[in-house]
Amino acid sequence: MAGASLAAHLAPHGSVLLLEAEEQPGYHATGRSSAFWEECYGGPDIVPLTLASYDFLEQYGFLGRRGALYVGREIDVPRMDGFADRFSQTGVTLERKSRADLAAKVPGLREEWNDGIWEAACSDIDVAALHAHYLSAAAKNGMQIVTQAKLGSARHDSSGWQISTEAGDAYRVSKLVNAAGAWADQVARISGIVPLGIRPMLRTVVQLRVTPEPLPDLPLVMDISGEFYFKPENGRIWLSPQDETRCEPCDAAPDELTVAKAIDQLEKVVDWQIDAVEHKWAGLRSFAADRLPVYGADDRNPDFYWFAGQGGFGIQTAPAAAELMAAQILSTAIPSHLASIDVTKYAPARFG
Repeated sequence: MAGASLAAHLAPHGSVLLLEAEEQPGYHATGRSSAFWEECYGGPDIVPLTLASYDFLEQYGFLGRRGALYVGREIDVPRMDGFADRFSQTGVTLERKSRADLAAKVPGLREEWNDGIWEAACSDIDVAALHAHYLSAAAKNGMQIVTQAKLGSARHDSSGWQISTEAGDAYRVSKLVNAAGAWADQVARISGIVPLGIRPMLRTVVQLRVTPEPLPDLPLVMDISGEFYFKPENGRIWLSPQDETRCEPCDAAPDELTVAKAIDQLEKVVDWQIDAVEHKWAGLRSFAADRLPVYGADDRNPDFYWFAGQGGFGIQTAPAAAELMAAQILSTAIPSHLASIDVTKYAPARFG
């Protein structure tokens, strides 16, 4: 999503080459997303990017309203209070809910889950359609995409970059953008750029068949302690234990013990019968040390740009992030609807 969204904004202004290491775009994190737009996801410093992306996603029909419900027990009341305080000045609309409200929204919710915060604006994202939109827009403006083109070498000189793929194809470009997700630090090393410590974290998702079948309007349900979330998907439940297991960049696979723990946790939250595990997968979410994205030119090489470290919020913030990044690369003014966003907090320079 990062490369495709940025290419769509750059292609009308110059020649754009998109190198994709896999056989098709979106194979890793983009293709394995849980596909929701949730205002609080990523924390208060991500909220401006999320809110600024809403109008585009809504206008082009990529959103379907669902609502999100943060749930907790008596022991979690301080967390609930703290969560509400953290987001009180961000522009996010949150509403505290009673036990009766929770039971009405989540049939079968066990009695001990008696406190909640409702976020009405949360929506599903049609990730595949959004990704295809960006790729199509870029292609219409002349973008060249090359698949199975893993970066092999990149050498910088006074005229720009000489890059080659592991397959032996060579290209000359003026600017190089690192939108490689979990492989961002590897791309930096190949390019002779100091890595920023962007770490991939494995996240597991399980598709379950349950009885009773989940209502289509069931909200996204999230644990205030960050131990799970689940949502309905075509008559099934998508469940994640919100795991963050540090790993090397790879074609991520789910861990069986993690899957078992996720199901055990769900059974402690709702009284549904788990009929079958139908599908399970894992993706890589990549974070810088401060868990904020990295947008902008490298401190030591102004022709190398970072567009990485976008955690689990890279899809829901893609419209705003791509516009901000394109403005930097093209040396144009930040669009007026994004002018209030403090881009310096996302700059590579913050790492020294």
